[in-house]
Amino acid sequence: CAVSVTNVPPSHSTIRPGFPVPVNTNNPEVHKAARFGVYRYNNSSNDLFLFKESQIKKAMVQIVRGLKYLLHVEIKRTVCEKRDLSSLDSCHFQREKNLQQRLRCYFEVWITPWTHKVHIPVAHCH
Repeated sequence: CAVSVTNVPPSHSTIRPGFPVPVNTNNPEVHKAARFGVYRYNNSSNDLFLFKESQIKKAMVQIVRGLKYLLHVEIKRTVCEKRDLSSLDSCHFQREKNLQQRLRCYFEVWITPWTHKVHIPVAHCH
């Protein structure tokens, strides 16, 4: 007897538009999205030092006219001062006890690759 599988999506279809799905936190695109969130945080904070992502705790992606990343990220204060305009890649985390600071952040980073636009509607850190 034949079994009907009309409601089952094709096996290659792992992401459906509109539904956030988990994505590997080691994914290079996830790291890129997290860095955009960090830039947004650094631009809006009045801290003397730049912060940088130290760990991506959880990542999801949603297809909505591009890719919207929903990220839970831990960021830490670096030794680089904002006024130096350093590249974050070359900034090390603070080692001085009284200057160390760690924040937990939730970023929503919306990337539309064909327009090369990045929009960060949500960047909450505490």
